[in-house]
Amino acid sequence: MAAATSDRPYHIIIFGATGFTGQFVVEEVARCAAETPGDSSLKWAVAGRSRQRLEAVLEKAAGRLSMPELRTDTEIIVADVSIEESLAIMCQQGVVILNCVGPYRFYGEPVVKACIENGAHYVDICGEPQFLERMQLEYHTNALDRGVYVIGSCGFDSIPADLGILYTQRQFKGTLTAVESFLKISSGPEGSSGHDATWQSAVYGFADSGSLRQLRKKFGHKPLPVVGAKVKKRGFVFFSKEIEQYAIPFMGSDPSVVKRTQRFLYEEEHQSPVQYSAYVGVGGLFSIAKFFCGGLLFWVMVKFSLGRKLLTMFPSFFSFGLFSKAGPTMKQIEDTCFSLTFFGEGYSEGTDPSQGPPNAKICTQVVGAGEVCTRQEPPSIKPVSSTASRTAASSSRSETTSSPSTVTIKGQTTFQLKYIVFILIPTFHPVNMTTFY
Repeated sequence: MAAATSDRPYHIIIFGATGFTGQFVVEEVARCAAETPGDSSLKWAVAGRSRQRLEAVLEKAAGRLSMPELRTDTEIIVADVSIEESLAIMCQQGVVILNCVGPYRFYGEPVVKACIENGAHYVDICGEPQFLERMQLEYHTNALDRGVYVIGSCGFDSIPADLGILYTQRQFKGTLTAVESFLKISSGPEGSSGHDATWQSAVYGFADSGSLRQLRKKFGHKPLPVVGAKVKKRGFVFFSKEIEQYAIPFMGSDPSVVKRTQRFLYEEEHQSPVQYSAYVGVGGLFSIAKFFCGGLLFWVMVKFSLGRKLLTMFPSFFSFGLFSKAGPTMKQIEDTCFSLTFFGEGYSEGTDPSQGPPNAKICTQVVGAGEVCTRQEPPSIKPVSSTASRTAASSSRSETTSSPSTVTIKGQTTFQLKYIVFILIPTFHPVNMTTFY
């Protein structure tokens, strides 16, 4: 089979460009391509089932970005997940396939398979642990043999969490042993809303949670060693002093993705693994009451086929307006901000983690914002080869002060991510990482 090479017609092909997220990815790729003119320019194309709908997406992007050339200069590839030959033809033309077609449990595997067989690297924005881990179990060996990267969760799930943990480890002066993260999402006067595809992924993911446990047994992994003091899990609902509101465990893919990364670093790079717990803020007591009632109803309904059908037919009603078939408006997107704050602890340099409790702490934060929320320079994207995903960092010197029992890392460090797959978080353009202490 073909191997991924840089002499293919396109560096990137956006598959599912007519979907809700795909349309934003098109605009972000177009912006980035415009920044690299000439021989080094990013060559890209859009792909999907309908040529007419793809043309409409390019027309809309051309108008929003004031780039009329998008209408005529952007190549269109017709491909359908149900037609294997069309996927093969698409994959043979691109170095990287950005798959925006979800829910991935229904539509993702044919694209992964086609990429591996035809030598194209695969990237998606999946937040479904069942799909991510099943693809790893079933396709890892084939992908390795063919030199193909299959990289899932390259959107809001779970780049901020995974790279945030790695960044925190890098900044910590000593052995980082445990991290808790707290997600806060702030919206403007029109509120916030999620898209129906995310809601569907949640419905079917919770309904099939038992299969995920069975799937994980097939890996045969030994538990990762606990270095230092074992972190106690928080309750299902608790008041967080860290973010000054009630919080619950984060039920997305972040814990799964972070744990897979930590396992890889431990087994392949012999790095000390970090214990990780993820939480999300839900607001005050009224929000807790609404969440409890809605969550209980959701949990009961996902157990039955009729319940799942009703949930997917009426997402806005059953989610109290948090999800809808139309998705968020542009105004909601532009007014939405998020912060993901990491509170880490461990042992200072020269301290044995097996001797006593942790004596050092660190706090870092990933911040993303829409147009209205303190817009800064967005992450950049460059033409890619098979090894071209990059990060760039600029940091100020950290000072360390110590007392007999604790070490506090002071100063501030800003980490500007320039990572190819960050174009898949189009609603949160500026993404910075900051070390607080």
